[in-house]
Amino acid sequence: MQLDENQKKTVAGWIEEGLDLSAIQSRLESEMDIPMTYMDVRFLVGDLELVPKDEEEPEEELKPEEEPAPADGPTPDNPMGEAPLPTDDVGAGGGEVSVTVSPVTQAGMMASGSVTFSDGIKCEWHVDQYGRPSLVPQQDGYQPPQDDMPKFGQKLQQELRGGY
Repeated sequence: MQLDENQKKTVAGWIEEGLDLSAIQSRLESEMDIPMTYMDVRFLVGDLELVPKDEEEPEEELKPEEEPAPADGPTPDNPMGEAPLPTDDVGAGGGEVSVTVSPVTQAGMMASGSVTFSDGIKCEWHVDQYGRPSLVPQQDGYQPPQDDMPKFGQKLQQELRGGY
């Protein structure tokens, strides 16, 4: 459906008023007796080189300190999905994080072992058959120091790779 110049100006005015595509679709039918599908309205607005308010995305310039963080979760280069290891190995409690791999694999697990966090607390860990790591504290409710978790992930990767 082709609109005349007056109708195009009316649609442009609706865009300026801030109407979204659904509202424009409704008004085209009610005020101009022009039934259009939502997709037809999208094409019409695109052909008129207009940008509805509901489709505008503010362009925010990232400052150097606001660079996007790496994606969370496992990747081929980072199967544990952990942050890079900090340059110093000293955690919140002043000790190091140490990881050992058990020579005996538990049933249903790919690997298991233990970790001692910087606060001296030891926990068991395992990686299930789907590659999901789990931490099993010996004390109920224990939460390792937050700074230790990336170190744990890095050291676990190193141990599972054979110390490389």
